[in-house]
Amino acid sequence: MNVVLFGAEADGLRAEIEKHSQLTVVDQNPDVVICFGGDGTLLAAELRWPSVPKAPIRNSRRGFRCIPHPPARVIERLASDALVTNHFTKLECSVLCGGNPEPVFHISALNEINVHMGNINSAVRFKLWLDDQPYMDGLTILGDGFVVSTPFGSTAYFSQITRGLFHSGIGIAFKATAEHVDHLVTPDTTVIRTAITRGPAVLAYDNAPDYFNLDRGDELIIRKHPLHATLLTWDKIRHPWDIF
Repeated sequence: MNVVLFGAEADGLRAEIEKHSQLTVVDQNPDVVICFGGDGTLLAAELRWPSVPKAPIRNSRRGFRCIPHPPARVIERLASDALVTNHFTKLECSVLCGGNPEPVFHISALNEINVHMGNINSAVRFKLWLDDQPYMDGLTILGDGFVVSTPFGSTAYFSQITRGLFHSGIGIAFKATAEHVDHLVTPDTTVIRTAITRGPAVLAYDNAPDYFNLDRGDELIIRKHPLHATLLTWDKIRHPWDIF
């Protein structure tokens, strides 16, 4: 099994891995990515090696989605194929700018797609459609923005806004809106379309270092990604938000 080591201190695991003839450290085309850090390290690894299985080992006080057992024991289980394979829903977001009907680019996210006002003292206005049906009769929503989340990501920003979690579907949470709007959890087959009616706004996703500016007329089309994230855990987990 070819493995890549990922994380600020991940190279320190090399000697432990070399004890197992089943494992070979490589620089590219891995069968498994061993993430050594916290939840941010795991998300960064999924961005860099999408859908390649990840074995996240905790090396942080905030690594709730990382296996907390000693690295040597986790590596031993990986070598003997004793870790549990789990599949998690991801999101795909197509970005349309300036009235162009063709997407300018696509992004994918394991946690969430996040749109926020571009200026700290100026709210963003937007509209929302679910499977081409206008949300709240086409109401223009005024607020700080919104988050579209997977069940895996519902423990992050979605939970901070709604104080809730969900285990299936796609979640939509609204940030500090002037209008009364309810947070949503839709089926995972739903296609979500949003249009910025007054910007500026900023698009971010997971912990990607890049941000994208949005303005009036720009649209996002968000849906379930055709591929999933594959994460390895110590034990079988029941819900997508379970601690590893």
